Amino acid sequence: MKTIKDNDLRLRPILLPGDLTIALPWYQDEEVLYFSEGEGTPPYDLTTIERMYNYLIKIGEVYIIEVNQRENWIPIGDVTLSKDMLPIVIGHKKFRGKGIGKRVIQLLIERAKELNWKQIRVNKIYSYNVASRKMFEGLGFNKTKMSFDDKGRKYNSFQLLLE
Repeated sequence: MKTIKDNDLRLRPILLPGDLTIALPWYQDEEVLYFSEGEGTPPYDLTTIERMYNYLIKIGEVYIIEVNQRENWIPIGDVTLSKDMLPIVIGHKKFRGKGIGKRVIQLLIERAKELNWKQIRVNKIYSYNVASRKMFEGLGFNKTKMSFDDKGRKYNSFQLLLE
């Protein structure tokens, strides 16, 4: 796994355990949890974050999203490239809604093509997460199913064919 860079944006491979404390405020943010994990999800502690990252590392490539500001790389979120899910979190509120997520996913689409993948799937976007749905659809992802999670929350799955 390598660092992926595009001007003032880079995706660097996660470093554990060091990045756990960087991610802690993101996964204690109610808005992040509402949109990524579902309404009513309690804040994560370090143990939960470590368990999540260890799982994601087993199934894909996990990156810390960083932006360059005044010659400093600032970690603002995380993303995982795997064949069956593409979870992304922009943890710093001031960087949300600025098109960074779209740029990150574009970089990972190119990475998946380098890996000769035939498709990428997005497992779960809650129906109320309109911004994520629009971002993925804008990048060419198509809805493949609608379902409900174990708490009755409606979500959609998407895929992008890479051939």
